[in-house]
Amino acid sequence: MDLSTFSAYRQHGVITLKEILISPQESAQFYSPNKVFFCPEESQFYSHCLERLVLRNCISSERVVEFGCGDGSPVISALLRTPSSSSIHGYDLNPDACKVAKSRIEQYKLCSRYVIHNQSFFESPKPEAEYLIANPPYLPAPDKNILMPLLHGGTDGSALTKRLLSLDYDNALLMISSYSNPVETVNYAVAQGYAVADFMVSPLKFGYYSSEPKVENTILELRKHQKAFYSDNVYFLAGVLFKKRQESLVDLSTELLQVMTAL
Repeated sequence: MDLSTFSAYRQHGVITLKEILISPQESAQFYSPNKVFFCPEESQFYSHCLERLVLRNCISSERVVEFGCGDGSPVISALLRTPSSSSIHGYDLNPDACKVAKSRIEQYKLCSRYVIHNQSFFESPKPEAEYLIANPPYLPAPDKNILMPLLHGGTDGSALTKRLLSLDYDNALLMISSYSNPVETVNYAVAQGYAVADFMVSPLKFGYYSSEPKVENTILELRKHQKAFYSDNVYFLAGVLFKKRQESLVDLSTELLQVMTAL
C-alpha cells in the first residue's frame, strides 16, 4: 500500500480490516506506518487463512499460539466470524501494537479467547499449543536499518519463518512471500518433518514497506539468484498450513512451489 492510500485510510478512520475500526484518536496516536504495521490487504488475507485453515478445523480443546500479533486485527476479525472456542495467545515486542490489540480485544469482548503478551516469543518458555500461527516478518535486507526494523526477515526474508518451523509444533500456519526465498523455506520445512497440508494464495501489490530502496534492491538481487519470484505488478503471499508428516494425509509442497514460482 502506498502512502497516499495509507493517508486516505487514516483520514477516514479506517485502520485495519473492514470489520475492525478504532477511534480517530487511536489512529492518530498509533497508526504511523513506522510505528505499527499497517496493510489492510495483507491483514485481511491472513485473517481469512486463519479462519479457513485453522479455526474451522481445530477442536475447542486445542490451543493456538501466535508469533507477532501486531495490532490484533487479523485474529480478532477471524474470531468474530467463527464459533471456535479455542484460546489464542499472541506475542509481540511492539508495545504500541500490543496496546491497540488489547484495547480492541476488550472492545469486542474477546478477553477469554485472545490474550496478548508484550514480550519476546523466542525468549519466553516455549508456549504449549497444538497450533502455531504467524504472519512473520519477511522483508529481505542486509540489516535491520529499514523503515520498520521489526519487519526484517533476514538477508533473504526467510530467517524468522525457518526459526518458527524449527520449534517443532505439530501444526503451523505461516504466511510465506514469493520474494523471500520460498523454495528454500518449503524445503526446510520438509527437512523438519513437515508436509504442506493445505494453502491459500493471494496476489499483493508492492507497498510502503517492500518499496523501500534497500528492500527493493535486495529483492532484485534475490530474483537474479532464483530466490525471489514476482512480476512488475504483484508478488504472491501464501498462507501455508504445515503439519507434521505422520499426521498429514497429503503433501502439497510441490503444488505450492509451482504456484509461488510462477511469476
